[in-house]
Amino acid sequence: MTNALWFLLVGVLLLAMGLTSSVLKRLPITPAIIYLAVGILVGPTGLNVFHFNPLKDAALLEVLTEVVVLISLFSAGVKMPVPFNFTRWRAPIMLATVSMAISVGLVAAFAHYLLGLPLGAGVLLGAILAPTDPVLATDVQSRHPGDRDQLRFTLTSEAGMNDGSAFPFVMLGMGLLGLHELGDYGLHWVWMDVLWATAAAVAIGIVCGAGLAWLGCKLRSAPYRHELMDDFLGLGLIGVVYGLSVLVGAWGFLAVFFAAVALRQTELKLTGVTRDIHHTSASQQAGSTDSTAHPDIEPPPTVSEGSLVFKEHLERLSEVVLILLVGGTLFHNSWSWRVVGLALFLFVVVRPLSVLIGLLASRVKWRMRGMMSWFGVRGIGSLYYLMYAIQHGLPEPLALELIQFTLITVTLSIIVHGISVKPMMNRFQRRQKRAPEV
Repeated sequence: MTNALWFLLVGVLLLAMGLTSSVLKRLPITPAIIYLAVGILVGPTGLNVFHFNPLKDAALLEVLTEVVVLISLFSAGVKMPVPFNFTRWRAPIMLATVSMAISVGLVAAFAHYLLGLPLGAGVLLGAILAPTDPVLATDVQSRHPGDRDQLRFTLTSEAGMNDGSAFPFVMLGMGLLGLHELGDYGLHWVWMDVLWATAAAVAIGIVCGAGLAWLGCKLRSAPYRHELMDDFLGLGLIGVVYGLSVLVGAWGFLAVFFAAVALRQTELKLTGVTRDIHHTSASQQAGSTDSTAHPDIEPPPTVSEGSLVFKEHLERLSEVVLILLVGGTLFHNSWSWRVVGLALFLFVVVRPLSVLIGLLASRVKWRMRGMMSWFGVRGIGSLYYLMYAIQHGLPEPLALELIQFTLITVTLSIIVHGISVKPMMNRFQRRQKRAPEV
């Protein structure tokens, strides 16, 4: 497929999606299914006018998926509606740590004992498939910074954190395959890949995010009154945080998510006093005690909200391109009982069981746990971890096998979750309104 045809395909698809956006919102499926169907149609499974080789173009795909995940993590972070405290964040933290480890272990055992993969490859495959995706799961994640829905908040923050918490298991799998240093009794892995890389990522993210929030509010306030380019500031924060993290051996995905969270929460604290003063003054003048009775008073501008729309547009454009590529990698013989069986085991057994165990000590209602157990969407993050392993020396025969497992799992996730998300979420929200939970 020539560059001209590729531009034509993407352009026509974008025009069609843009012109029919109101119709697509009423469809019972997600747009990702449409992108996938087009990719399969023009790929080797269909017309065979386009074929993307993920092994040959692993370096390109690694960069593409890396950028997309970073943008998506930033968007997820700035949508967090509540300040960080362990009580409110307990459920997503447990999902991103305990449930993550259980998922990796179950997939590794299945791959090693039933599929005959080496133990290291099983652990690596578990780490690739365990994290939920912040890119393809937009229909079950927070829609805007003020979205306080508990289900959306939990799934969004879980996806934001587990893209970083999966990395230690990726390194463990590569270490068992002889591609990474684990140290005596795994001490190097525990100290550097688990403790240091995680703590440093969280620290870098919080410091940089809070620092940019303070600087932005300072420049916007008197006597400076500067106008800021929020889009550039958001992208710059992503680049600085991710670059610093990589330089010191920290997990950059985790750092970018916490930078976005710190940016948003710090801006809310810094502008909250000003907002309350304006609302109180206006309410007193109107003889009202309701501080929200004056929608004409605009809150102070913030970097987080100002850059969010641009990031979401980049995220959607990237989603189109990458899912087209996924569809263009599939052959008829890509499907087998081994790969389909692993995907079904992940959806039906691993995800529900890991969520059940991870949330044992939480106060999350059982109906909501059921929704969380099903909507563990796999997608672009899994592709990135796979390309990362390939670029760091994964043997070609093993790489081809893991490519097949990963692509089919992502494809099935797009299909089964894309078909079920809208009906299930609509039904869940109707039941929530009839029987609200405290």
